[in-house]
Amino acid sequence: MDTINILAVVTGTDRFPGRNLRTGLWLSELTHIYRSAERQGYTVTVASPKGGDTPVDPVSLRTIFLDRLSKNCWNDPKFRDTLRHTKELDAVSEQRFDCVYLAGGHGAMFDFPDNAVLQAIIRSHFENGKTVAAICHGVSGLLNVRLSNGTYLIEGKKTTGFSWFEEVLAGRNKVVPFDLEASLKVRGADYRKSIIPMIPKVVTDGNLITGQDPFSSPATAKAVLRQLDEKKKSKSR
Repeated sequence: MDTINILAVVTGTDRFPGRNLRTGLWLSELTHIYRSAERQGYTVTVASPKGGDTPVDPVSLRTIFLDRLSKNCWNDPKFRDTLRHTKELDAVSEQRFDCVYLAGGHGAMFDFPDNAVLQAIIRSHFENGKTVAAICHGVSGLLNVRLSNGTYLIEGKKTTGFSWFEEVLAGRNKVVPFDLEASLKVRGADYRKSIIPMIPKVVTDGNLITGQDPFSSPATAKAVLRQLDEKKKSKSR
């Protein structure tokens, strides 16, 4: 069997619209899946809605949030070059991947939900049994995805994502475009969250895997790779 190929989608939005407040990719939400897959010998293609340079939320670079793995990635010229030269979603829309992974960061709330190309990629891969994963605000990219039968992908699915209480704790509740937790519930998702905010929470429902917050990055990466490994083994039998 050929190598496992993962499409990691990141935001291209660097500021909250109309505000002098920077945002972007939450670094650890990409680094953990990227490095974990790399260690397995898997291929990761990093893409964004418009391609090119990926803005990184400066808050995610603070010492309290920058774990060792993410720090090593940030100091790696090859990884930084990957962030500067992401593929445009249009350019990879016809390719087939074993997993589509949506990284978070508040920027994703602005350029993920209404992106028709991203929706088509997610729908196609999900309906073909491929793994679809999202973490934190990256889960917003699942909100408007409809399946071929017209139903929302997340309707009736167990999911998680950044909670409203966590949004308040992060001090972004007054600048985000919508309440992600409430929006998931409106779409009919069976939303789950940790009892205590800002601790790891991963929810798996078939080939859909979601992580609640940045602290869920390592566990989400493990869940994704575990599922991909199981699929790889089953195909080789």
